[in-house]
Amino acid sequence: MNQNTQTPYTEEAAVTTPGGFANVEFAENPEPRCACVLLLDTSGSMQGTPIAQLNNGLKSFKDELITDALASKRVEIAVLTFGNSPQLVTDFTDAASFDPPQLVASGQTPMGAGIWDALGRLSARKEMYRSNGVAYYRPWVFLITDGEPSDDYASAAKEVRDGEARGAFSFYAVGVSDANMQKLTEIAPPNRPPVKLDGLRFRDLFVWLSKSMRTVSRSTIGQNVKLDAPGWITTQT
Repeated sequence: MNQNTQTPYTEEAAVTTPGGFANVEFAENPEPRCACVLLLDTSGSMQGTPIAQLNNGLKSFKDELITDALASKRVEIAVLTFGNSPQLVTDFTDAASFDPPQLVASGQTPMGAGIWDALGRLSARKEMYRSNGVAYYRPWVFLITDGEPSDDYASAAKEVRDGEARGAFSFYAVGVSDANMQKLTEIAPPNRPPVKLDGLRFRDLFVWLSKSMRTVSRSTIGQNVKLDAPGWITTQT
């Protein structure tokens, strides 16, 4: 995929919500939230160097985020994996408290189930923001896979496209190694086509993601922000 043909990376800023603070975590930190679900393929094909590089990338993500005091309070991270079945590895937590997990690869690639799980948890988190009167930016779902779905993904793909169209979230799909880019194209929203990682540059990917989340989290409510082009993708699929 030619990098120059990609849709520009832009994000909108926060949604405001009325109300008080019913939850202590929001009372202690009333900053607007910028949620990011990392939906990661941990199927058997990721064993060896790929999963090791992915784990190192998660550490870089944390290291980069915490250099920004404001982003540390505003960015919330959840890690959901799919290998045999979806598994919540890290529930939503602020960047300062995020402890990068040590992921292990095994099993199949139930990507459809993983997407449904991620979107459901994201919806619940947004409802928690609203009920506690906390403003929030449009959340992100960041899918990384090296294969193709081993389950029925059609309904999940439809929900991704519908949700992106109504502004419920921003969905990014990244293929690694032998990922089936055609299947990812069927899943990803038309305005945000999937991209392919250049080799195993997970660290570069996560540094970009961290910088992007920092940029969004520091933006003004209602402002659109332009993100840097992802320099970690291949120029061809």
